[in-house]
Amino acid sequence: MKKIFLVFAIAGVLSSCGGGGKKDEKKETTEQKTESAPAGETLSEKAMAIISTSDCPTCHKIDEKVTGPAWRDVAKKYAGVDTAVQYLAGKIISGGGGVWGEVPMAPHPALTMDQAKLLAEYVMSLK
Repeated sequence: MKKIFLVFAIAGVLSSCGGGGKKDEKKETTEQKTESAPAGETLSEKAMAIISTSDCPTCHKIDEKVTGPAWRDVAKKYAGVDTAVQYLAGKIISGGGGVWGEVPMAPHPALTMDQAKLLAEYVMSLK
């Protein structure tokens, strides 16, 4: 009787410790699909989908300065800079200040690097 109980106890422990890998893989795949946009969407549509759920429009507009610079001015400033997308993506995520005035940009750590790069590519396309 003790042997049967021991076998069931070990089986229970093993099943509770294992088997989660496939669920995590499914979850990861679902999250990846959520982040990537349908193939037919343009850069602008993909960026606007992210922007519409963020606080970006509070401080930025395409053609006019609000609290932060106009995105078109950012694109002009960094035009021709090979590392502009990577640099801007880093600033989007970590925030910063001093480049465009005294008011710092709030960090956006919830964005992935891919999302931040997409936003930076969109801004750079506005030049």
